[in-house]
Amino acid sequence: MRYAVYGLVVILIILHQDNWLWDDKRLIFGFMPITLLYQAGISVGAAIVWFLATKFAWPHHLEEIAQDSPAPAPATTAALKSAPEPDQETGDTE
Repeated sequence: MRYAVYGLVVILIILHQDNWLWDDKRLIFGFMPITLLYQAGISVGAAIVWFLATKFAWPHHLEEIAQDSPAPAPATTAALKSAPEPDQETGDTE
């Protein structure tokens, strides 16, 4: 399924180049140019492909590595207080 998602991405890249509709002046629903509707369809298709990519092509092994590694230590309040504050007018730090 992973390779099918890769193939769908390639198909979307090819279909996104809509050179064949540039000169078409038809209006869909009486107000929407066909090229705009086409791009809206490409956007919906991209959202569906992205959903499929997160379900079937997500690198789960990286999440397992991240879960096994120790979490970084949180910043202390002393370290945060020692940072110079920017000047209100210029935004420069001293």
